[in-house]
Amino acid sequence: MKNWIYPVMVVVAASSYGILSTIIKVAMGNGFTAAEAVTSQYFVGFALAALLLIITQRKIPRLHGWKTLVLSGCFTAATGTVYGQSLEYLPASLAVVLLFQFTWIGMFLDCIVRRRWLKRTEGISLILLFGGTLLAAGVIDADLSSIAWQGWAWGIGAAFCFSAFMFVNGKKVEGMDTSTRLFYVSFFAAIAVGLVQTPEIVWNGQLFSEGLWVYGLLLGLFGIVLPIYFFSIAVPHTGSGLASILSAMELPVAILASVLILGEALTPLQIVGIGVILFGMVLPSVFDRTPKAVKTV
Repeated sequence: MKNWIYPVMVVVAASSYGILSTIIKVAMGNGFTAAEAVTSQYFVGFALAALLLIITQRKIPRLHGWKTLVLSGCFTAATGTVYGQSLEYLPASLAVVLLFQFTWIGMFLDCIVRRRWLKRTEGISLILLFGGTLLAAGVIDADLSSIAWQGWAWGIGAAFCFSAFMFVNGKKVEGMDTSTRLFYVSFFAAIAVGLVQTPEIVWNGQLFSEGLWVYGLLLGLFGIVLPIYFFSIAVPHTGSGLASILSAMELPVAILASVLILGEALTPLQIVGIGVILFGMVLPSVFDRTPKAVKTV
């Protein structure tokens, strides 16, 4: 497989995450709570992962490397849960800005674990991503004085959870194919979400009788199956640092989805911010791979 396909997989996985907030808002507009939508995402996502495993494997393989799989599932569930809590206190635009701190958190985590210094292109990229995020999220002129401290804490917590997921998901589990890994990660994620969200949607019939399953199907596909599957393949090849930068694609997709589906306004500053984010994303993956000129004696 060509090396360029792995960064593309990370971008596709991150883009899948980008449309989740819009789907949840549509579900809320049709009478469901955010907690019910998130719970349906993980439960239906696990069902899709199990169906994929049955089609490809026809049996449940032996579980090994369980620590990595449990951690990956728990951090996946924690990201959705903690980010949802941050939205109780923060405007959506500011919550996105705090979540996107995972770019520098993931990069520095990668540097610490690999015992390396931050590359110059990576540092420039992080600065561009931060500035572009502020522009794209539209918080330049916002009044932040009334924001409760709990909102800041939950927002930064979501960023750390997502960074941890990216890091753990970058660890290989020897002898385990991607479909099996997806099955176990989504299984542990569903258990974790069921403990803290609204598992009663299954036994009270709400998931199936009231149409919640439609949103669960979309959220499970774009929030569980596609991102976990692609991240599991790509992150071990790109590294968690570069994967964190490439995952910034989530924000432009989230903004465009809200404009196209929810009819929200798109300002010129947001367009500039999206452009800055895209440039910051490709900077390390392109320039660090440019062949250096060979010195002649």
